[in-house]
Amino acid sequence: MNAPQAINQAEGIEQRMLQALEAQRKDYLREGDVSAETRIDRLDRGIDVVLKYQDKIVEALNADFSCRARQVSLLTDVAAAVTPLKHARKHLRKWMRPQRRPTMFPLNLLGGRSRIEYQPLGVVGVISPWNFPVNLTFGPLAGILAAGNRALIKPSEFTPATSEVMAEMVAAAWDEKEVAIFTGGPEVGQAFSALPFDHLLFTGATSVARHIMTAAARNLVPVTLELGGKSPVIISRSANLEQSLERVMLGKTLNAGQICLAPDYLMVPEEKLQEVIAAAEKAVTAMYPTILANPEYTAVVNERHYERLTGYLREAEERGLKTIAINPGNEDFSAQQGNRKIPPTLIPQPADDLKLMQEELFGPLLPIRTYKDFNETIDYVNANPRPLAAYYFGSDKAEEEAVLKRTTSGGACINDVIMHVMQEELPFGGVGPSGMGAYHGEAGFRTFSHAKSVYRQAGINVGKLGGMLPPYGKATEKTISMQVKK
Repeated sequence: MNAPQAINQAEGIEQRMLQALEAQRKDYLREGDVSAETRIDRLDRGIDVVLKYQDKIVEALNADFSCRARQVSLLTDVAAAVTPLKHARKHLRKWMRPQRRPTMFPLNLLGGRSRIEYQPLGVVGVISPWNFPVNLTFGPLAGILAAGNRALIKPSEFTPATSEVMAEMVAAAWDEKEVAIFTGGPEVGQAFSALPFDHLLFTGATSVARHIMTAAARNLVPVTLELGGKSPVIISRSANLEQSLERVMLGKTLNAGQICLAPDYLMVPEEKLQEVIAAAEKAVTAMYPTILANPEYTAVVNERHYERLTGYLREAEERGLKTIAINPGNEDFSAQQGNRKIPPTLIPQPADDLKLMQEELFGPLLPIRTYKDFNETIDYVNANPRPLAAYYFGSDKAEEEAVLKRTTSGGACINDVIMHVMQEELPFGGVGPSGMGAYHGEAGFRTFSHAKSVYRQAGINVGKLGGMLPPYGKATEKTISMQVKK
């Protein structure tokens, strides 16, 4: 394709998306108040279509990753998409109720009343990622549709088979004026992020989020950014190592570590390093006696990410670091045909300037740092960008409080990893480089709603009574003195 053709194609895509957005906004305005019944109906259709297409979703994800277990896709994409939709359906009537707020003295005594009403924003854009494409498309729709909005979706080009299935699903479940989807590559994503939405949700890399936010700013579009970062795991001297590493390695090997909340590095007491390594090896061996031909161990999504991850390992080895591939079946990973599998690999005592310590891993690699004094862990976390999650394993309450109170992260788990994302009533989001804003459950409903302040004035002429009307006099001075006194 030559340059003029590419430009014309990009302009055509942008025009079609803009037309879809305008059609949704026009229909939203025509609809007026969005009843609870209408919202529930839209959620029901989302639930039904995910369940109807679950087999196609599993097949598409396996094709996109080249190897992804049926159970993994059903748990992390199908069930994880249906759960928030069902939760929103159950609770949205309560969420929709106006909330009374106290009215300031003396207007409260005179009959003034204050409340907040939650109003739909209008049309919300959703840019979803490749690691859990169905979950991270239909999950946000729970809050978006519960709040009474319409939605435009741009799924990832890295999972094209799944994106095509989702396009079928969206067309089957909703009218284009309710929910519409646009598949395609970076040129589609670039045009999509520049549309004048009423709100934009992006899930993906921090580096890409900078461009998304810049594009959205041109139209003053508010954004929710769900990013990632290097989520630390702090192992206390008080921790049960075998139990802790079983949970850590489950989080690290699920989807081959291609999870924004996956443990990114461990911090362990220096005298416990070998025990930690042994416990990690034991946990992985129990889950995956073999890896290469094991359909339950997910492959890396594409060649680009495979090269990125193997490049991290090459750099570490070239620097003289020992890397420990946990390979229970003693398999030859250099002879893979068609798959891109990397065994869970530990990197003890990595230098801080290695790329694997500078960049989010998003794969089955796990650096292990050591500490002498527990406060070193707090200092290290605080010396680096704020992560999406922080994990503490142990029974020392003072240490637990130190992690929770003295570090800042999007979320946290005590004695487990990732599990907080499964709690629908816990807001999910990052802080600083790991994200902006949050959703899930009621927090998602609030994110995708406008909290409109409404004040109802009393029948009495408050302005005159309080001396607010010129000419000013004694009543005015009395009101002022009452308000400015300490």
